[in-house]
Amino acid sequence: MSGVLKAVIFDVDGTLVDSVDLHAHAWVEAIRHFGYHAEFDAVRSQIGKGGDQLMPVFVPEKDLDRIKDELDHFRHELFARKYMPKVRGFRRVRGLFQHLHAEGLRIALASSAKGDELEHYKRAAEIADLVDVETSSDDAERSKPHPDIFEAALEKLGLPAEEAVVVGDSPWDAKAAGRAGLTVVGVLCGGFAEQDLRKAGCAEIFRDPEDLQRRFATSLIGKRSPRAMGLLQPGGPQPGRPSARGASRMGA
Repeated sequence: MSGVLKAVIFDVDGTLVDSVDLHAHAWVEAIRHFGYHAEFDAVRSQIGKGGDQLMPVFVPEKDLDRIKDELDHFRHELFARKYMPKVRGFRRVRGLFQHLHAEGLRIALASSAKGDELEHYKRAAEIADLVDVETSSDDAERSKPHPDIFEAALEKLGLPAEEAVVVGDSPWDAKAAGRAGLTVVGVLCGGFAEQDLRKAGCAEIFRDPEDLQRRFATSLIGKRSPRAMGLLQPGGPQPGRPSARGASRMGA
């Protein structure tokens, strides 16, 4: 792995916002509402996948086609009403994003969340003005662990996989990113075990976004940033980003 990085692609749930347990509770409630068995720990281990990949784990194949749309709609409405207001951003997410922009890096979000959920998460993490590109479940035919969402992010960024890095909290993030040819950095704030993240392909592990910012200079992202590679001119525009946007975000 060598050469300059141009972008960092972030998963959202469990990476930037504290929402994994809330999603698990919503799925348990929804699955049980339709008469199927689901234990919290078993459901939680599947969070990070999209609903199209999670439902087959708990709903028999013979019933899935008949109820999947209704179940997914019920879960979405339940989460929006009961659980989404409880979502909070992790510490220093905004500070990390400002730091990445100062290093000359673009930022993309690649989430299995639906569009309205993603908008709420950006507000919760206070990053709505710091995101260059975003993809949601609407941009991918298949959700994680399939690579579609990360491939869509790369397409919107206009970059090859070797010029971007993914930051995610779940093995499903790591597997999906790896299938898209991307290097993956893991964070533990989503509650997944470090050994599971490493087994899934994470090259580095940090506690949370605050830890990544604190140790940024020695991270694989920090070592390959445009600033570290000597490609930023003092006071000049950041590579690949308009100078006006860069100036306003640097001062955010």
